[in-house]
Amino acid sequence: MKLLVINGSSRANGNSEYLADILLKDISHSTLFLRDFDIKPIVDQRHDANGFDSVDDDYEKVISQVLDYDILLFATPLYWYGMSGRMKNFVDRWSQSLRDKRLDFRGEMGKKQAFVLIVGGDRIHIKALPLVQQFQYIFDFMNMPMIGYLIGQGTKPEEVKNDRRAIENAATWNNKIKELF
Repeated sequence: MKLLVINGSSRANGNSEYLADILLKDISHSTLFLRDFDIKPIVDQRHDANGFDSVDDDYEKVISQVLDYDILLFATPLYWYGMSGRMKNFVDRWSQSLRDKRLDFRGEMGKKQAFVLIVGGDRIHIKALPLVQQFQYIFDFMNMPMIGYLIGQGTKPEEVKNDRRAIENAATWNNKIKELF
């Protein structure tokens, strides 16, 4: 099994990254920081006869890496009660991959398992739940089972380390994820 963290934070060394490191302690994994890539917003051409026009950005490079993994961990801060803009652009572009005749995108994604990690402030353990549900709907559409989710509270860098509940849940999930390997 190969695990990939898809980190949607715009901040290096932020809370999402910190909590992901705790969650995946002693678990072999790779991390892809969406902030390191240029992924343009989607221009919706799903219903155009010719499908999507080619886009000069890094999306195809990123999605080809993603397809090489078995477990995908989506790590994002909660920005305005949703996923980060970088994560949203990435997921929105899946519509383009669904129309790509070179691959069976839904079939390939359906072979993967997903996990969600969300970090933010202000009553995060309640306010992040709609985003967990949004990810669940996305994964359901892709026939991709969701292993679980982890929510942590923190706004300033590394503030999440003070969220005992998140740290304890990360340790529990760490053991469960290790069992998958």
